[in-house]
Amino acid sequence: MATTRSKKPDNKFQPRPRRFFSQVSWNLDDWVVKMMHEDHDECDVQICRLMKPDDANIAGNVHGGIILNMIEEAGIIASTRHCNNPSHKDKAFEPSASALVRVETTDFLQPMYIGELAELRGMVTYTAPHSVEVKVIVTAENLLKGTKRLTNYATLWYVPMSAEVDSKVLSVPPLNYKSKEEEEEGRLRYEAQKAQRRKIGLGGRPSLLIKDDYNKNGSPDQLSVSFSSSSLIHLIGPSDCNSFGYATGGVTMKLMDEVAGCVAARHCRTNVVTASMDATNFHKRVKLGSLCHLTGRATFASSRSLEIEVMVDTEYLMDGSKVKERAVHAFFTYVSLGPDGKTRPIPQLQVQSEGENIRFQQGKLRYEQRKLKRAAANKKKTSTS
Repeated sequence: MATTRSKKPDNKFQPRPRRFFSQVSWNLDDWVVKMMHEDHDECDVQICRLMKPDDANIAGNVHGGIILNMIEEAGIIASTRHCNNPSHKDKAFEPSASALVRVETTDFLQPMYIGELAELRGMVTYTAPHSVEVKVIVTAENLLKGTKRLTNYATLWYVPMSAEVDSKVLSVPPLNYKSKEEEEEGRLRYEAQKAQRRKIGLGGRPSLLIKDDYNKNGSPDQLSVSFSSSSLIHLIGPSDCNSFGYATGGVTMKLMDEVAGCVAARHCRTNVVTASMDATNFHKRVKLGSLCHLTGRATFASSRSLEIEVMVDTEYLMDGSKVKERAVHAFFTYVSLGPDGKTRPIPQLQVQSEGENIRFQQGKLRYEQRKLKRAAANKKKTSTS
C-alpha cells in the first residue's frame, strides 16, 4: 500500500524588517543623508565591528579614539582601492599606499555603547591630481532592538605614496562624477582645505610658539592648566603600522584622544566624552620604530565644553638621531556627563601665565567660530527644507 508523505511546512528564512534610523534632532549635510540611505553597492567600503568592553570607558561609552581609528581605517581602504583599481592600470602603473594628510572637523553626534554594532561606510567623493577626498559615516546598531543611530561623519584627505619608492607621491586616477555640479562642489572643498593648510603652515598654530613661565613653588591649583596637563610616550610597533612600515593615521588619532581624555577627566573629575575634533593636518608620516611624544593641555573652558590641545612629536630611534619633529597637532572638544547621561557644567579653567591667557583667548575665538558655523548650517538647512 502506497503512503504519501505529509508536506513539510515552509521554513524558509524570513529576513528581519528593514531597520530605520532613529529620529535625529540636528541638521545634517546633504551628503550625510544621502550616504545613510545609499545602497551598499554604491559605497566603496563597509566595515562592521561589535563594540566590546575593551573599547569603552568605565561608564560604557566607546572611546572617541576607537571611533576615529575605525573612521581612518575605512578611509584608507577606500582611497587605496581607488588608486589601485585595476581599471586604472596601464603600463606606467605603480602600486600605492594612501597616507592621511588631513581630517576635517569631526563631530560626535551621539555616544556609542558596549554591545552595539558599529557600521562604517566610506566613499571617494573627489580626486585632485595628488589628493583623494573620502567621506565616512558611522552608525551604531542595537542588535536587540533592530534600530540604528547615526553617531559620526567625517571627511578625510589622502595622498597616494609609492609602495616601491620611499616618499614618492603618485598621481591619482580621475573619479567619474555623476554631474558637473558634483565635481565643482568637490573642487571648492579641495581649494578651501588647501587654503587652510597654507594658512596654518607646517609648524602648526601660533599657540605652539608661546612659552609659559610657571611658578614652581607649591602645588598647582586643581583647576589650573598645569594640573590637568597630561603626556604619553608610545613606541610605534608593527601592530600600529600599515604593510609599508608607517603608523596609520587612525592609531595616531586614537593616542591623541587618549591623552585628551586624560586631560578632560583630570579637570572635570566626571565621566567625559569626545564631542568633536577640529580639522587636523598630518605634517609627517611616522615610521616604525619611532617614539611618539604626545602632550595634551586644556586651552579653553565654556560652561558646557572643554577644549584640549594635543601635540604629537616624533623621534626616530633607528638612525641615532635625537631630533624631534612635529607630526600632528589638533584641538579636541570634550563634554562632561552625569549619571543620567546629560551634560554637566564644566569647572572654570584657571589660567596662570601670559601664555595660558593668550591660548585661552584664542580658544574662546575658536569656540565662537564653531557656534557661528553650526548656526549657519542650521539656518541653511531650515531655509532649504
